[in-house]
Amino acid sequence: MQSHCLIAFIYEVMKNSLFLLLWGFCNIARSQIPVEIFVGDKHTTVDILFFKYFKNNQKENSAWLFFNRNRASMDYRMNQTNYLPQFGFTEAISFNPPGLKGFAPVFVGQVLSHGVYPKAGVQYAYIKNEISLFTWLVCETLNRPDIDYFLLFRYTPSISKSFVLFTQLESLNTMPTSALKTYRFTQRLRLGLSVGNFQMGVGTDFQQSGRGHFNSRSNIGGFIRHVF
Repeated sequence: MQSHCLIAFIYEVMKNSLFLLLWGFCNIARSQIPVEIFVGDKHTTVDILFFKYFKNNQKENSAWLFFNRNRASMDYRMNQTNYLPQFGFTEAISFNPPGLKGFAPVFVGQVLSHGVYPKAGVQYAYIKNEISLFTWLVCETLNRPDIDYFLLFRYTPSISKSFVLFTQLESLNTMPTSALKTYRFTQRLRLGLSVGNFQMGVGTDFQQSGRGHFNSRSNIGGFIRHVF
């Protein structure tokens, strides 16, 4: 029963993500799109995350950078009324002129299970063959906004002709400006090997939430990632 629910969950995620992905596909020709499935001890997640430069008329990278994040999570305790699947869609556009040395203004649109959140702030991107660093500090453009600090670091050195080490650290920190809201901190770690267009290995997700006293949760398991 649980495996049937998992297959149905993954199918629904991919179907509901298609519309948003098509917009990115139309603007970023021949992009490589990674899809990760992470099976942990408490829940399973499906994650589509990439950031790519738009191409100019000469098929070179322009100053415009597109960020996409589609993520869904299924709790194994799910029933008809509680622990329902959680969905999140994040799209961002930034303008990266060479003179700013990787820094850029960024505009973010985020759709979560509990609402829609426009955001704006400052971004930094450093993309090389083995190292990628992507980070931003953004603030909601709403009353009593939350402030988000996001960091993604990826290191993928070659260890042989056939294998590449795959390491990834992600951190998302949400800091409210309202005394009625709670702080939320998330860290995700991935460690594995890359063979061709596949990456696989072990990982863990940590989450802390609260104000003064914090509740912690973890999800430990394995991942497989494929670049389409």
